[in-house]
Amino acid sequence: MPAGPGLPSGATIPAGELVERFSRSAGPGGQSVNTTDTRVELLFGPATSTAFTDAQRSHLLRNLADSMTQGRVSVVASEHRSQLRNRIAARERLVALLREALAPPPPPRRPTKPSRASQRRRVEAKKQLGRTKALRGRVRGD
Repeated sequence: MPAGPGLPSGATIPAGELVERFSRSAGPGGQSVNTTDTRVELLFGPATSTAFTDAQRSHLLRNLADSMTQGRVSVVASEHRSQLRNRIAARERLVALLREALAPPPPPRRPTKPSRASQRRRVEAKKQLGRTKALRGRVRGD
């Protein structure tokens, strides 16, 4: 993983920590659809990973808790026809997922008040609209 927010020096996940499972992709038929296992499921266990520091690991576990099953993160790719391209796509998705989980939270919003001039303009516009609507009434013949 290249350096970025939450990961200033980047990280390299050892290949032994990634588990790939292959199966047949779902979808319409065609030549070789029933003979090749092109769907890729990539499994990664952040709790036992040596690629991250203890602080990063706890941050990952806290942010990925909802998407983990049995302590592992699962990423599936089946949109390409070749297994190699699906393996690359699954790894890219895993990197994006980990990068998002490691990113620091956005700064809190600082509440602001509208200026006095903008408040005055708003009230004047409302009054003008009220005067315009008042002129739309029935015409009385006096």
